[in-house]
Amino acid sequence: MLFKTICFRLMHRYSGVSKHRSVVRLSSSAAEGAVAPPANCRITAEQAVRLWAQHFTLHGISEPLLSSQYIISHVLGQKTLECVPRKRLRDTLTDREIESVWKLCSKRLMRMPVQYVIEEWDFRDLTLKMKPPVFIPRPETEELVSLVLEDLRLIQGESHRTDLRGLEVGCGSGAISLSLLCSIPQLRVFALDQSQTAVCLTTENANRMGLQDRLDVHHLDVIKDADAILRECDPVDFIVSNPPYLLSQDMKTLQTEILRFEDHAALDGGLDGLSVIRPILGLCSKLLTKRGRVYLEVAPCHPPVIQQLIEEKMPGLLYLETHCDLTNRPRFCILQKKGEDD
Repeated sequence: MLFKTICFRLMHRYSGVSKHRSVVRLSSSAAEGAVAPPANCRITAEQAVRLWAQHFTLHGISEPLLSSQYIISHVLGQKTLECVPRKRLRDTLTDREIESVWKLCSKRLMRMPVQYVIEEWDFRDLTLKMKPPVFIPRPETEELVSLVLEDLRLIQGESHRTDLRGLEVGCGSGAISLSLLCSIPQLRVFALDQSQTAVCLTTENANRMGLQDRLDVHHLDVIKDADAILRECDPVDFIVSNPPYLLSQDMKTLQTEILRFEDHAALDGGLDGLSVIRPILGLCSKLLTKRGRVYLEVAPCHPPVIQQLIEEKMPGLLYLETHCDLTNRPRFCILQKKGEDD
């Protein structure tokens, strides 16, 4: 529904927001109402946070207060409001800052995820550039990286290896690969994604962090380009992936923000959620070194299905263990290529 005005009462509720009887009007050309800054508006950062949080609430935007805080913190050059000096929060915003706040908040008003609105997001210790429709990394994937790092450090300690190689299937923004590369200087990663936009974004993030020399990024589809992957990629010590694993029937239950802006190919795993996971497993016997491991983030329903699939159809692999996420849901599968003694 196209709302034509936001009443002055909403602005006037916070003293000092405006001394004029301004009306905030929605852009007539916007399908969901981009909001232009009110004329002659004087408003502090604190007042802008409250104003937009209430406006987001009125329009049914999820996490209205957090959305407002992230956007206004970004305009002020910080990641969170806690990082902004108290005095700065109480200072009147400049005309340029008001224009930026209204422009970015209007994007959020159209259900764009806040990560795309501010064009960056933190993942572990990294700040990644973000752009639609590249998949936005979730907190659970940070746990996946921790599992991989724990194992790789053990391998290094036991074998005194000076080099390690990994393959990431579905690199998206580069969150997993870049986190691993930052933590292990001896590591090289071959990363691939079916989306050219994702490949470009991973490359951009790698260049910004100075990691491009240890990361090979390729526009390849694990379903369609298995032969090319085998040609291009040398044997690896591990394969890691947060693949599309949602069942197709569950896609319609996702938030509007996700359905409208994120790449469906990075989410939809087919009828059983395994359409990408199966070809990943098919690469294992040909690409993994002896006792090399596979780390997968999956749906909670998948671990027993994957274990059965390996036991019945993939004799070269062992299903080692399932790990739960912080909410105690089974989300991570660890597999291993069998050695001669297994």
